[in-house]
Amino acid sequence: MSSNSDNKENVEARLSTEEETEKEQSKIVTSLLRSEIENEAKAGPTLDFEEFIDERILISKDLFGKKEMKIKILEVSDETQMTQIRWKFGDRVKINKILITIKYLETQQVEEAEFDIEAIEKELVEKRHYSSSNRWVPVEDIKNGYAVSSRHTSLTSDAMALDYITF
Repeated sequence: MSSNSDNKENVEARLSTEEETEKEQSKIVTSLLRSEIENEAKAGPTLDFEEFIDERILISKDLFGKKEMKIKILEVSDETQMTQIRWKFGDRVKINKILITIKYLETQQVEEAEFDIEAIEKELVEKRHYSSSNRWVPVEDIKNGYAVSSRHTSLTSDAMALDYITF
C-alpha cells in the first residue's frame, strides 16, 4: 500500500510541476503578447499608404546644409477666389499666419517664430513700394497643416526682404 501511495504522490508532484511550468509558459506568452498589444495601443491608429507623408517633403535646407526650416500654417484667410482664377490656377488658399521652425544641425538648437504674412506684406509695400510674396498656396501643397518645402521661399520672401529671417 505504501508503494501505491508513494506512486500517487509522485504522480501528483509531477502533475503539479507540469502545471506550474505550463502556467509559467503561459505567463511568458501572455507577457510577450501584452507588450505587442501595448505597443500597438501606444502607437495609435495606423495610417494608410496614401495618408503617409515623408518628412523630407516638408523640410527645406539652407545652402550649406547647416539649417533646416519647416513651416506650419496657423491661419488661412476665408477670402474666396474669383471663379475665373479658380478655374485657371486650381484650388488655392490664402495664408495669413505661419509658424516657422528653424533647426541648427550643428548645435541641435531650435528656433520658432510666428509671422503674420499679411502684416509683413503691408509693411513691405509701405517701406519699399513692392511685395514679392505669394500667399496663395495650392491645397495639394499643404500636408498635415505644413507647407511643402517648394512653397517656403514664396511664403517667406517678404520677411527675408525685411531681415526678419536669415536663412
